[in-house]
Amino acid sequence: MLREDTVFGPIHSRRLGNSLGMNLLPTEGKFCNFDCIYCECGWNKDGRNDQRLPKAAEVREALETKLIACQQQGTPIDSITFSGDGESTLNPDFPQIIDDTLALRDKYFPQAKVSVLSNATRVHIPAVFEALTKVDNPIMKIDAPTNELIAKINQPAPGYDVKRVVEALKQFKGNFVLQTMMLRSRNFDSASPEVVNGWMEIVRELRPREIMVYTIDRPTPEEGLQKFTETEMRTLVQPLIDEGFKIQIRG
Repeated sequence: MLREDTVFGPIHSRRLGNSLGMNLLPTEGKFCNFDCIYCECGWNKDGRNDQRLPKAAEVREALETKLIACQQQGTPIDSITFSGDGESTLNPDFPQIIDDTLALRDKYFPQAKVSVLSNATRVHIPAVFEALTKVDNPIMKIDAPTNELIAKINQPAPGYDVKRVVEALKQFKGNFVLQTMMLRSRNFDSASPEVVNGWMEIVRELRPREIMVYTIDRPTPEEGLQKFTETEMRTLVQPLIDEGFKIQIRG
């Protein structure tokens, strides 16, 4: 499910409403430092040979054109969402693109939120962190509590360390959204004690303003994955709900 355009949609998002998508990655391939078993964009190896990342000026022009069209057509936009075919923060122009997006949002759709879906691998880079603090919804991913478990579900590039990610996320002082996928595979189960208990300890350590717990909704590259029901997910996170955490659950 590759996005062929730098700006796409808007499409309806379970979590963000009417969402205008931003793809800062190649328009004919996938570009990510994760290779998640559930990624709707497929495996990294199956991406086409396009490695070109759009420049800030190109993104600004494409976004302004789309915003003007949506405004003229009366199409509502709840969120301008950076997702795309991989990890948006890998684009070296990411900080400038965020500034441009905020300016255009304020001009054409001031009521819309700006959201970034990220695997949080580059939060430790000062310029990336500063850019993320400017958006309304910095949505940062942690699917499992240890490097061994992350390897089973996210298959990150060499050098990933969940402890470093947690330390970097502490810079937000809780003003971010934590996003977590729940599923079962041949060798990973979000409901197993080693996953859910360790994950809850990370939540308690970071104390995000909101948590988004969700499950599979589209075709996945690995076969045989099992989705969770909303009831199952609610049962798993009920201890955190009881402690006062705000948790959005999407089946």
